[in-house]
Amino acid sequence: MVGVACGASPVPYNSIGFLLGPLHEEFGWSFRDISLGLTICGIAGSLLVPVYGSLSDRLGVRPVALFSLLAFGISFAALALTAASLTGYWLLWLVVGVVGFGSTPVTWTRGVNLWFFRRRGLALGITLVGTSLTAILVPPLAAYSVENFGWRLTFPILAVLPLFLALPIGLLLFREPRPEQRPPELTVDGVLPGVTLREAIGGYRFWLIWVSILCVAFAYGGIFVHLAQLLIGHGFTVTAAAAIVSTQGLAILVGRIGTGYLLDRFWAPLVTLPLLSAPAIACWLLAGDGLTTLLAVVSAVILGSAAGAETDLIAFLAGRYFGMAHYGKIYGMLYLPFGLASAVSPAVYGWVRDTTGTYDAMLYVAIGLFIAGAVMLLGLGKYPDFQAGKRLA
Repeated sequence: MVGVACGASPVPYNSIGFLLGPLHEEFGWSFRDISLGLTICGIAGSLLVPVYGSLSDRLGVRPVALFSLLAFGISFAALALTAASLTGYWLLWLVVGVVGFGSTPVTWTRGVNLWFFRRRGLALGITLVGTSLTAILVPPLAAYSVENFGWRLTFPILAVLPLFLALPIGLLLFREPRPEQRPPELTVDGVLPGVTLREAIGGYRFWLIWVSILCVAFAYGGIFVHLAQLLIGHGFTVTAAAAIVSTQGLAILVGRIGTGYLLDRFWAPLVTLPLLSAPAIACWLLAGDGLTTLLAVVSAVILGSAAGAETDLIAFLAGRYFGMAHYGKIYGMLYLPFGLASAVSPAVYGWVRDTTGTYDAMLYVAIGLFIAGAVMLLGLGKYPDFQAGKRLA
């Protein structure tokens, strides 16, 4: 949980919204160009997630995840060295993405999936609550740090989380189960069952999941990063915006645990249909004028609940539909659309804001993407039974 919370995805995404304004004021860069740094980070990291997944399958989660935590903390702190060169700023974000994305759920969820089967959904939900805690704690921390110490010191202050919290705890406590400690349902004759990456890619289920993740992540990634700036644009103070964004974190927490609990009891696409389509309502509420505090909080809660469901779903579906034999590689490929869309989306939202003066046009596009992503998962069909030797159709 702590490793997930302090990884290279939640810490930057939950803090960049409070750094956009100060960077814009100091260097005169557009919101699009500032957001592009996070986009570069996300694209670079997402392209390497399958590599980190493959390394986790071969070397184990522990060395890959802990090394990446260390590298992420150092490289994120180095963003304090940003000068007036926009290219240099982008290069610093590139380094964060290249070295840091081994600390994302691609590694940690493999370890959890190897410990649990019957209560896997709940276990994954509790593990991924880490990002909820980040969404609750980092926005006010980032806002306070920017206001009192400036944007430069905010980067090393936030880097304390991976370097001096997650890394020591991971070194002391995180282990994968030995073969004899794995749940009996997880193995067949002592071997982890499942399809290869080639077999998974050759089936329609993989692509249904892939495109669904792409739609939802593109819709959500930008609004998540720009929510604070959107609220400030509606007249909310920085402190009020941080408080509202933090309610999103509370909703992510409830969404993660609640979704995990339901995934253990009901068919996954049916569980996530209302959760992934509900953000369309939030986007409609956030568009236009007359946004009240109540509507802003309701929107943040709806968006947070969906975020809580989405990342749980990737890990759960990868394990249930494709098995654990090549989980790291397959999860990495399913994380790819999530990472790429989450990376590109903030820049697109920023471009829309720079061009039109509001986020409304992109919010209306997001409404359709949320609904499409939720509905298409209904075509996945039953879970394969790897214990019985059945393969994907």
